[in-house]
Amino acid sequence: MEEGARSGAEAARRLARTGRAEMLPGLSDAEFDRIEEEFGFAFSDDHRVFLAAGLPVGRPDPHGRPSPWPNWRGPDRDDLRWRLERPVDGVLFDVEHNSFWRREWGPRPAAPAEAVTAARAELATVPQMVPVYAHRYLPAGRGTHGHPVLSIQQTDVIYYGADLPDYVDREFNAAAAPRGWGEEDGEEAEATVPFWRDL
Repeated sequence: MEEGARSGAEAARRLARTGRAEMLPGLSDAEFDRIEEEFGFAFSDDHRVFLAAGLPVGRPDPHGRPSPWPNWRGPDRDDLRWRLERPVDGVLFDVEHNSFWRREWGPRPAAPAEAVTAARAELATVPQMVPVYAHRYLPAGRGTHGHPVLSIQQTDVIYYGADLPDYVDREFNAAAAPRGWGEEDGEEAEATVPFWRDL
């Protein structure tokens, strides 16, 4: 967890320096345990340390949209559930309305409702994605870290940061972010989480 801890702590420091998020005290171990039990996943090591350093939150904007930050401590558990289900629900939307289908799922059922049912069964086995901010996600998984942050809108998945600290720079501090991928080390960002990396 050491590398994950360093990455998460660095991401939290970078976000705090931007002044672009209201930071509440970080989540406690008891709060993490409660969240993970309630929703059935475990935060990755870097995401956990990031949220333990400070819980970024926000208020609804003047247009009534909710805060893009998931408030893991807040009372709106339905909002958190919706955010956690959003990646799979987006894929199911594309199955039903945009003819999305993966070859490895076998033949596509002709009826849209049957296709959605079959896709839902397949998607029950894909890694859980956990919201970081709006539709930016990291994969769940204790003992994991360093995954790229992915922007997931239905089946449109793009890299939004090579890892959590890089993501914070790209999303909240454009002046500090490298202009392209891998400028520092000459490597391309590469998604690591099965299924989502292939969209």
